[in-house]
Amino acid sequence: MSAPTVALLGTGTMGLPMGRKIAAAGMPLRAWNRHRDKAEPLTSNGATVTDTAADAVAGADLIITMLYDADSVAAVIASAAESLGPAAIWLQMSTVGVAGADRLAALADELSLSYLDCPVLGTKKPAEDGALTVLASGPEQHRAAAQPVFDAVGSRTIWVGAAGAGSRLKLVANSWILALLEGMAESLKLADGLGLDPGLFLQAVAGGAMDAPYLQLKAASMLAGSFEPAFALSGAEKDAGLIIEAAQTAGVEMAVTEAARRYLQAAIEAGHGDEDMSAIYLAH
Repeated sequence: MSAPTVALLGTGTMGLPMGRKIAAAGMPLRAWNRHRDKAEPLTSNGATVTDTAADAVAGADLIITMLYDADSVAAVIASAAESLGPAAIWLQMSTVGVAGADRLAALADELSLSYLDCPVLGTKKPAEDGALTVLASGPEQHRAAAQPVFDAVGSRTIWVGAAGAGSRLKLVANSWILALLEGMAESLKLADGLGLDPGLFLQAVAGGAMDAPYLQLKAASMLAGSFEPAFALSGAEKDAGLIIEAAQTAGVEMAVTEAARRYLQAAIEAGHGDEDMSAIYLAH
């Protein structure tokens, strides 16, 4: 059985390393990005870079969208509609929230396009390592066809249920990430305010039940003032908004996420939107 031809729409911080893993797995890859120069590095991995999304999807078996939000995903897919093959499967891997996922599923139906909702957990380094967790959802008959891509970009695939369940679980996981991020920023600031070396907090919890690799990684970045983006702060603020919107619809209060969003917004206003989300520390 020949390897599926993959169209990758979006080659940013996450999309580019994902594309490299897909190409390395032996799948023919066509890549498109709004700024072509961000897709060009994939030519060294054997990919074909196209000028339009329509050119990328023409004849593709699997179409991946890895873009900023539901609006950008919908616009790009709509622009490529005339080139979509009847047997193509759309792997929607962006973080678009509950309403966004439902909207994109409806668009797929409108275009008679098979659709899987499959956002990923992880940031730049896991993407580079092919160690993302894929939160996949959608019809069972499309799972085997999509699995080669999921195996290339991830170390685990969790099948969640009907299309849209993957995006719902992604919001749950992201709410936990934001709680950790906000909590560690507050703890470090409290240590400093009490006249302690904030690094003592990391030493105190190291190796115990309260420790976490994510805590040590991000808190170290905060204390070092090193905010090279593994995931942009502006993207984290966007995701916080999606979580709050979904929670309001579900009747769930998200006080910690709301607090984190306020600090993320303050950090953006201070000019840190393109830095790593750990730069939330600078707004405290």
